[in-house]
Amino acid sequence: MNTLDAIYQRRSVRHFDPKVKLAVGEERTLLEAAIQSPTCYNIQHWRFVIIRDTQVRKQLRENFGYNQSQFTDASLLILLTADTKAWQKQPERYYANVPAQVRPALVGMIAPYFDSKPWLERDEAHRSLGIAAQTLMLAAKELDYDSCAMMGFDHDKVAELVQLPADHVVGPFIAIGKALAAAHAKPGQLPLKELVFENTFAPELA
Repeated sequence: MNTLDAIYQRRSVRHFDPKVKLAVGEERTLLEAAIQSPTCYNIQHWRFVIIRDTQVRKQLRENFGYNQSQFTDASLLILLTADTKAWQKQPERYYANVPAQVRPALVGMIAPYFDSKPWLERDEAHRSLGIAAQTLMLAAKELDYDSCAMMGFDHDKVAELVQLPADHVVGPFIAIGKALAAAHAKPGQLPLKELVFENTFAPELA
């Protein structure tokens, strides 16, 4: 499947076949694809929490997830989180493969960008999680699986459940599996003329 086909065919599936299991190696393929996603200064601050325990999944569904069946029925359930302080943690790791003579300059640009800007740490974390989520879902489509990004849950309770470190943020769950039935038709996309602007929002200056 080419990338455009995957983009147009990917749908948010809410009812998965609980009997379907991922083939050996497919989970790793999906995760390896997800970590190809870009991040600011290559700090790779996503952290993926795979929820396998059936009792934990049941608790998520019944207590924290508004009884959404994806929590229990998806073949793979991944909570996307991000380390907002990853920029401080051995940042030279992020440039291990670049020439040694340029590495210090690249590493040196990270701290001035993030330092004393907690809002930017959080914004960049969520930007990166959004990109990784879409990469993961498109990779799933390539492997002929369906997916759903889920934000409808009690974030504080889920953070407590997974023992989220204090310097991390919670992003979406990504549920992956096989749909029990074909997805409904898309409800409708706004026309590009409502969404695309040239140079400025002010028409008299465009």
